[in-house]
Amino acid sequence: MKKLLLAGLVSVAIALPVVALNKGDTAPMFSAKASLAGKEFNYSLADALKQGPVVVYFYPSAFTQGCNIQAHTFAENMDAFKAAKASVIGVSLDSIQRLNDFSADPAYCAGKLPVASDADGSIAKSFGVNVSAPREGGFPDTRGVTVDHGFADRMTFVLTKDGKVASTFGGRQLAPDQNVMQALQAVKDLAAL
Repeated sequence: MKKLLLAGLVSVAIALPVVALNKGDTAPMFSAKASLAGKEFNYSLADALKQGPVVVYFYPSAFTQGCNIQAHTFAENMDAFKAAKASVIGVSLDSIQRLNDFSADPAYCAGKLPVASDADGSIAKSFGVNVSAPREGGFPDTRGVTVDHGFADRMTFVLTKDGKVASTFGGRQLAPDQNVMQALQAVKDLAAL
């Protein structure tokens, strides 16, 4: 009987949906290998927050259609984020090698947008972002290179300087470029306080 009850509890726990952090929650601090303009560096969320608000955005994979649009839109608007005294970090399950290419590509991150590698999905999971397994056999990205890793759902968190979540948004109903513009409006609202 105990074994049956335990098995039932485990299956219920596995079936529960992942719940993303919400407004007022404290964001987990993380450090990760990241890339900017094709150059690796060690990113620390705690260090970034010392400079001001931070937009942490999770995306499925570099060099895929929606993620390309989102990265390009962030890159085009980096001056506006800086004017609002905010920084941005993109996070995906891509390898750092893939992100070195993506961060330097003039069509996407354009050397303006830093992106961090969360290869095992632990950072995404700590924010309550759903992480899915790799597609069997992989699939070609927009360059024709096989993507063989898992994916984090597209979710954006705007963090105040004290590490609290000011805004959370994402999901399939929000287009990648709209996601960026909502993040920009959220940091402008914080700057106006």
